[in-house]
Amino acid sequence: MRLPLLENLLGTVGPEQQKRLHQCLRRLSRPAWLGSIRRTTPLSDRYGYDRGSPVDRYYIESFLEDHRQDIHGRVLEVKDSGYIDRYGMNIERRDVLDIDPTNQHATIVADLAAADAIPSNSFDCFVLTQALQFIYDTRAAIFHIHRILRSGGVLLATVPAVGRVVPQDGLTDYWRFTAISCSALFGQVFGGEHIIVRSYGNVLTSIAFLIGMAREELSRGELDANDEYFPLIITVRAVKQQ
Repeated sequence: MRLPLLENLLGTVGPEQQKRLHQCLRRLSRPAWLGSIRRTTPLSDRYGYDRGSPVDRYYIESFLEDHRQDIHGRVLEVKDSGYIDRYGMNIERRDVLDIDPTNQHATIVADLAAADAIPSNSFDCFVLTQALQFIYDTRAAIFHIHRILRSGGVLLATVPAVGRVVPQDGLTDYWRFTAISCSALFGQVFGGEHIIVRSYGNVLTSIAFLIGMAREELSRGELDANDEYFPLIITVRAVKQQ
């Protein structure tokens, strides 16, 4: 959009006024239509579950689909075995970890940051989705993850880069992550050459997730567009070498 009157004014005003006119031109040429998201409360306070399925699950499920060959043998998951059941191949045994002893799905009750009671070299794969943000001592948790994996065992982890604070009773939401922080945290334990860290999402999907839109309200092209400067989630594939 060209606005000759404003452009003609640029040569007749001082630097500060020129700056403001340039900003005005930018706003007019690229208008921001906020529509239904111009609000101070979310469309959904359930991550979009009441509208469809959450946006972040699209990326989590894509990541697990891409690495389903790693989900085999004896596999550990947190809370329940939903992703093992859905993506596992040649599963010998499913285990469920939870700090909550009332969880009837749990076969192992432990705090992952103080999991000395879990035997070393026990698992071929650990599916750990959207859980590390609830563990204050993240380094200790990663140490135990590495310890309880067998040689050649694989961790498939996802962590949030953005997201609402979780209001659930019994959970304390401590952290959000970046690709650089994940590379440092997991690389210190597994070795940098044995991890693959990737970000998923873009500014639109991050906004959609925060406001409570469902992934069904976005197109495949919008979901698949990746912008490393605006990640929604970070994924980590880490392999134990000893």
